[in-house]
Amino acid sequence: MGAVNKDHWYFMVLLILPIVKVRAQQKEPAVTLALEEGMELSCVCPWEGRLSMVSWTKGTDRDPIAVFHPDFGMSLSHQYRERVEFLRRSELDGTIALRNVTHQDIGVYHCTVHAFPQGPWSSSLQVEDLDEPPAEDEDDEVLGLEYPSPEPIDTSLDLQAQLNENLTVSCTGLPNVTVYQVIMEKRAVGRPWHIIAVCKILDGGLLTEDYSDRGSISCAHTLDISLHLVDVQPQDSGFYRCTFHTDTGTHNTTMTLSVSEPGGISLSMYMFYIYCGAGAAGLLLIIAVIIAVVRHRNRNKRIEYRVKKLYPAHRQRSKEAQAYEEVPSVRQPAVCAGAQVSYL
Repeated sequence: MGAVNKDHWYFMVLLILPIVKVRAQQKEPAVTLALEEGMELSCVCPWEGRLSMVSWTKGTDRDPIAVFHPDFGMSLSHQYRERVEFLRRSELDGTIALRNVTHQDIGVYHCTVHAFPQGPWSSSLQVEDLDEPPAEDEDDEVLGLEYPSPEPIDTSLDLQAQLNENLTVSCTGLPNVTVYQVIMEKRAVGRPWHIIAVCKILDGGLLTEDYSDRGSISCAHTLDISLHLVDVQPQDSGFYRCTFHTDTGTHNTTMTLSVSEPGGISLSMYMFYIYCGAGAAGLLLIIAVIIAVVRHRNRNKRIEYRVKKLYPAHRQRSKEAQAYEEVPSVRQPAVCAGAQVSYL
């Protein structure tokens, strides 16, 4: 019976954590920490009293991470099992250590210590990758802010795929440079960028962090990164960006993926058909004009030929009249009295 009550208590605590509200006057300002292996998230209540419970949540949605109770012990969310440890250096110490950290651990953490008799006390911590600050729109996503859509994105490659087919989205490192880390991100229409994979060299070895909900990630030792999609779906469409961190700086490669129905026409194919249709229409127009001109000239020749054939006498008389007009005039004889003819 006790085990049932204990499990029930864990379940109820995880349900009410996202809606727990802490008094504003007892809330400490946020502290920024660097993302690193084994990092400690400090949560030490400055009061005196007896500990009732410690709870950790993350993000604006207050997703539960861990709960500690002096009597019932510790309960962890699934993605934090074997990764979180309560240090418990003092009675009202809720500090935890986080192992096997990834870029998914970047964000805002909230700690609440319930102490008797004064009540709850809370603090917040911001975990960031200080070696490479997160992009601006990633910060906006963490804070839950919404901003107008940015300017149109310039893409270096347009990918086309049909529904339910397989596709690989690949990014190749730059030649003649040393790549230390590559981050692949995706952005759907109307959504901010989010990380789907990270490949980096750590202690001479290759570390791959796969956060993709669709497909699988593969990394080469040259830090070439690929996303393998099986049975492509409409939600796979959007922008994909690879950011290479090298000894010469940061370099980006951006691609766009369009998914069309089988047998359907994608936007690029549609525009291709439009251009081909316009070119064909222009060519047909030129041919039609040439044919009209040739027919008109042939018609005039036929008319002239018929005139020559049907009215040859008229044409002959016309020529004789023309020749007569061109002959010089002849002196006419003068008739005198006595019927003698004399020429003047």
